[in-house]
Amino acid sequence: MQNRKLKWKSDFEKSVIIENFVNRGWIKSQEKEEESTDWNVYWATVWNVRNIFNPKNGFRLNDQQIINHFPNHYELTRKDCMVKNLKRFKREQDKEVLETFNFDFLPTTYIFPGEYSLFVEEFHRNPNQTWIVKPAARSQGKGIFLLRKIQQLKKISGTAITSNMTQLNLASKENYVVSRYIDNPLLIGGKKFDLRMYVLVTNYKPLKVWIYNKGFGRFCNEQYTTDVAEIENMFVHLTNVAIQQYSDKYSQKHGGKYSIDALKLYVESAYGTDALQRMMDDIHNIMLTSLKSVQAVIQNDKHCFEMYGYDILLDSNLKPWLIEINASPSLTTTTPVDKNLKMNLINDVYNIVLPNDDFPDNDQKQQQPTKVGGFTLLYDESLDPNNRKTQKRQSVKIWK
Repeated sequence: MQNRKLKWKSDFEKSVIIENFVNRGWIKSQEKEEESTDWNVYWATVWNVRNIFNPKNGFRLNDQQIINHFPNHYELTRKDCMVKNLKRFKREQDKEVLETFNFDFLPTTYIFPGEYSLFVEEFHRNPNQTWIVKPAARSQGKGIFLLRKIQQLKKISGTAITSNMTQLNLASKENYVVSRYIDNPLLIGGKKFDLRMYVLVTNYKPLKVWIYNKGFGRFCNEQYTTDVAEIENMFVHLTNVAIQQYSDKYSQKHGGKYSIDALKLYVESAYGTDALQRMMDDIHNIMLTSLKSVQAVIQNDKHCFEMYGYDILLDSNLKPWLIEINASPSLTTTTPVDKNLKMNLINDVYNIVLPNDDFPDNDQKQQQPTKVGGFTLLYDESLDPNNRKTQKRQSVKIWK
C-alpha cells in the first residue's frame, strides 16, 4: 500500500481539506457519482455517510478505505439524542451507585414535544428563569431563541399557547431541546464567549480519545446584559460566528476568535494555576463522560473516525457547561490564524488515523505514541479498561 498514492474524495470544497490531501500527494478520485467507490479517503457529509452504511445499498467498505464519521454519529451530535443518551447513562450509573462520572455539566434540559408537560411544571416552579430553545438538528444558531414566557412557544407550535395545555404540537416535524439558560457566563471585556475544542475518536470499543491542544473562544460582539429588552438580540447571547458575522461590530481581522492558549493564560493570571487545572479537568470530564454515554449505542467500525467540535461555556465561577457537540465542526476559515489552526488540525488527524499515509493493522494502532502533532491521547480504554480514573489523571498531566 505504501508504494501507491491514496485516492481521496470530499463532499466539501474546503481549502483546509483539499490542500491537506494535495500536500500529501494523494490523488483525487475521478468518479463523479455519489455512489462511487474508487477512493481510499473520504471526507463526507453526514448524509452521505448515512447512505453508505444503509444496509439496503449493499455497499461494504474494504480494508483500504476510511471515512470521517461513524454510521450513527448523530447519537451524540444531534442535540436531542445527546441529551437522551446522557440522561440514560446517568440513570444507569446511579443504579449501579458508581461515582466514576460527574454529570453536573448539562443544564436542566427538556426534549420537545415529548417532555413538554415536565417543562411546564419546572417553568412554573421557577418563573423568573430564562430558557434557551434550539431545534434539535439544525446548526449555526438557526432557529434559536430565548424564552421567558410560555406564550413564546408559539414560534415553534404555530398556535397560541394556553396555561392548561398538557402537550405541545409542533408546526414542523423536528424536535426541540429547551435548556436552562446560563445567565452568569464568564465575561472578558464585558462580552460573552464559549470555547470550541476538538476531540478525535479513533475507536469506540475500546474507546480511544485524543484531544487537540489548540482551539479558540468565540466572542459575541455586543456587551453582555440580562436586560429583558435585549432578550432577542442574538449579538449579545449567541456566540456562533454564523450569527456574529452580521453584526456592525464584527471584526474581519480576528473574526471574534481568540486562541485557547490566550484564554487559558487569562484564567491562570486572573484566578490562579489551580483554578485553571480544575477547569481543564472538568472539561476533560465532560468529553469523556459524553463519549462514554454513547459507547454502547454507537456502531463501531474500523473504517471510521470522528473529529468532534465541542462547544463549552464557562460561567462566572469557571464551571464549564456542555452546550453541544458538532459532528461537522466548521472548517471555513475567517482569518490567516484560523486557517493555520485548521490546516494543522486536519493534518494531525490524518497523521493519527493514517500514520505514514498507510492503513495500519491493529498491532500498529496499539503502538502509536501518546502525542501526535497537536493531539494528545486523553483516554485509551485498551490500556486499562477497569481504571478510568487513573487513565484520565495520567492523560490530563500529559496534555497540560
